[in-house]
Amino acid sequence: MMKRSFSIFTSVFLMMSILLLTACAGDQDSGGGDGKGEITFYSPETPDMTKELGQKFEELHDGSVNVQYAGTNVLVNRMMAEKDNPQGDVWYGGGGILPFEAAVDKGIIGKYIPDFAKDWDTVEDGIKVKHEDGKYVGVEVFVLGFAYNTDLVKAEEAPKTWDDLLDPKWKGKIQFSNPAASGTATLMVLNQMMQRGEAEGWDYFKKLVDQANSMPDSGSAPTKAVSMGEAHIGVGFDFMAYEQKAKGESVDFVVPDKTPILVNPVSIVEGGPNPEGGKKLIDFLLSKEGQQILANWYHIPINPDVESKTPLTLEKVKSHAVDLDIDWVNENYDRVRNEWKEKFQ
Repeated sequence: MMKRSFSIFTSVFLMMSILLLTACAGDQDSGGGDGKGEITFYSPETPDMTKELGQKFEELHDGSVNVQYAGTNVLVNRMMAEKDNPQGDVWYGGGGILPFEAAVDKGIIGKYIPDFAKDWDTVEDGIKVKHEDGKYVGVEVFVLGFAYNTDLVKAEEAPKTWDDLLDPKWKGKIQFSNPAASGTATLMVLNQMMQRGEAEGWDYFKKLVDQANSMPDSGSAPTKAVSMGEAHIGVGFDFMAYEQKAKGESVDFVVPDKTPILVNPVSIVEGGPNPEGGKKLIDFLLSKEGQQILANWYHIPINPDVESKTPLTLEKVKSHAVDLDIDWVNENYDRVRNEWKEKFQ
């Protein structure tokens, strides 16, 4: 009888302990499901800008923002590794929509479109601004083009097309980032493959690699190299050049004749610990307050109520946009990056 009583007591004690631990774990996860508590924010974008976005959110809303910065492909690999136990809540940025499109079928991003963007068409002005099934929404507009050093290159001599980069006068004077590490450069490669076909595309990059004096891992590094005179021409996004120009550096930007113009998105992380907090953060990124911070960092805002601080607006650049075959991207994104490694690393 004593043994049985002890056994029952032990079972009840263990059950109560498990329930108590489960309740405590739930409290730590998301602050009770109301969006309060910590929001883990994955971003490859400018660390100081991303930190400013998090701080402004904290000023306006309950909850704290834990910014986790890394390159686009590093973050995607991290989310894949964490798939069975997600640690992030929001993924913002990656050199445009292509990494997000490639991630749609990987099970790492969930569905959420803020009310602000619910009435948007999937494609506006020839540019895809949100995912058709709600897996991401555009936060800003990016233009892939050429930064140039105005002390070393006259405006009329700066390259105006992607073929102009192959001019012998630029040999040893060009930088672009490493497509194996940078979402910016991956976009460059995929676009040329789509426009030229793969055989001609690989031939183009064989020639372009011979023109380059460096291929750094960071998408912003070529533009910074231009500002320091380490390169005459750097391939990158518009805001990278205008940010340097605003600092007083001798840098300007060319929108190539035909080039990728696309939104830079944000997504909720599938199964993240604080989904309600994540949704609030995404709402904030599209609000006037969030968009103003992006504009202050020389990004083209997608909210029409916020004015761009650069010469570029969506209206001005949309005629330069090329049609990106998103299905082809989804099928070939990883393969093309792996082939780049085999051919050039």
